[in-house]
Amino acid sequence: MFDHRALRAFCLEFNGSVEEFPFPGNPDVAVYKVGGKIFALSSLDAADPLTVSLKCDPEEAVRLRAAHPEIVPGYHLNKRHWNTVTLTGGLPDALVRELIEDSYDLVVAGLPRAERLRLDRP
Repeated sequence: MFDHRALRAFCLEFNGSVEEFPFPGNPDVAVYKVGGKIFALSSLDAADPLTVSLKCDPEEAVRLRAAHPEIVPGYHLNKRHWNTVTLTGGLPDALVRELIEDSYDLVVAGLPRAERLRLDRP
C-alpha cells in the first residue's frame, strides 16, 4: 500500500521529475512536474486519506471511474483529463504505479520534442 513517502519516491523516480509546493494557501499540497507541467498532485496532510490526482486519457478516465470506486473525477481539476485516486489499499499497487506512469507519459508526450529528447522519451 502506498503511503506519502512511497508516493513521493515513486513520482521522483521519473526522468526530469521535480517536487514543488506552489500553493501558499495549501503548503501541504505536493505537485510533481516534468518539463514545468504537472503530472501528479497530492496532499501531504496526514489527517486526510492519501489521494493523488493524475492526468488521464479522457476515455480511459471514464472506464477507470466505472471500474474502481477509489477513482473519481479530478478534485479541483479538469474532470475530463484528471482523476483523483484514493490510496487506502483498495487498489493494487501495480495499478497505482501504472496510473502514475501513464500520467507522466501523457505530460511528456505534450512537451516540445527537444525536451522529450532531453528526457530520453522521443
